[in-house]
Amino acid sequence: MSFEVPTIDISAHVEHRSEADRAAVAGFVDQACTDVGFMQIIGHGVSSDVQADLASALDDFFGMPLEEKKQYRVPNANRGYSPPKSESLSLSLGVESATRMNDFFEAFNVGAEARSFPHLDLDERDYGINLWPAISRFEDRVARYFGEARRVARTLTAIFADALGAERDYFNAITDHSIDVLRMNNYALPPGHDISLDGDLIGMSEHTDFGIVTVLWADQVAGLQVLGQDGLWHDVMPADGALLVNLGDLTARITNDRWRSTLHRVKPPVVNGIIHRRRSVAFFHDGNADAVVSTLDHFIDPGDGLAYEPITVRDHVAAKLAGSRQGRKNLAAAREAERVLTSVERLG
Repeated sequence: MSFEVPTIDISAHVEHRSEADRAAVAGFVDQACTDVGFMQIIGHGVSSDVQADLASALDDFFGMPLEEKKQYRVPNANRGYSPPKSESLSLSLGVESATRMNDFFEAFNVGAEARSFPHLDLDERDYGINLWPAISRFEDRVARYFGEARRVARTLTAIFADALGAERDYFNAITDHSIDVLRMNNYALPPGHDISLDGDLIGMSEHTDFGIVTVLWADQVAGLQVLGQDGLWHDVMPADGALLVNLGDLTARITNDRWRSTLHRVKPPVVNGIIHRRRSVAFFHDGNADAVVSTLDHFIDPGDGLAYEPITVRDHVAAKLAGSRQGRKNLAAAREAERVLTSVERLG
C-alpha cells in the first residue's frame, strides 16, 4: 500500500472563485482526509513576510536562557511555556510510553481568550489568559500569524462542510467562539555531532490532535512521521511554501471515522548522524467549549451503531490535556491507542 501526503491548492476558496472550482477542491480534500488524514496546502494566502516574522519570534523566545523562559510557565493552563521533558503526549491516548514525560520539545502557547468574545458570557477556565514575553514586537508578530492561521482554518472547515455534504454553516455553529491555540515548538537538542540521548528520547511522542483541524507551519527538517493505514510510520516533509494540515479527534467523531484523526509523532531530527534544529508552529482549531459534538446523521450506520457518543468540546479537551500535561492516562481513546500499539517501524 503506497503512502503519500497530497498537496492541494485551496486558492479557489481563498479567492472565492466559481462553485465548480470550489467543488473540485472539496473532492480532493475528501480523498486526502479519507485516505491519509494529512495534506499539504498551497494557495493559502499566508505571506512569506508573515511566516518569516513568526520564525523570528520563535528564535527570539527560545534563544533566551532556560531560567528566563521558565518565568513564563502557567500552571494548569494550556498557555505559556512548557520546558523540555515536561510532557508526554502519548498519555493523551492512554498509551504508557517507555519514555514517560521524556518528550524533548519545548513549547510556548497562546490562544483565544474568553474576553476575545465580549458579547458572550464565557469562562476563562475554558480558554486561558495569554502571558506575553517581554520581547520587542513578539506579540505583534505572533498575533499576526495567529490571525492568518485562524483564517486558513475557517477556510478549511468551509471546504470540509462541502466535502462532507453538511450544511454550509455546520462548522460555524460549533466554532464561532472556538478554543483556538497556537503552539510554538522547538525541538531542544543542541545541534551538532555526538549527542548522547537519555534512553529512547523522542521529539514528541505519538498522539492525535484534540480538535477539528490543525494547521502546521514547520521547518523543512526531518522528524515528523505519520502513521499510515498500512500500520507503518512514514516520514513527512513540508513542501516549499506549503502548510501541513491534519485532522483532529472531533472530526473523526463527526464523520464516524470516515475521516480519522491522524496519529503522528516527531523523532529526533537527525540527518546523517548530525542533529539539526527543528521548529514548528501548530494552530489548533478545537471548537466552542460548550459545543456538543456528535456524528452527522448520514454517517451513522444503523447496523453498526455509533462509533462515538456525543461529547462537549470542553470535556474532550480536558481529558486529553490531563494525559499530556498531568500524566494521567486518557482511557477514552481506546481506538487511537490500539492503532499505536499495533504499529510497526519501517525497515531500511
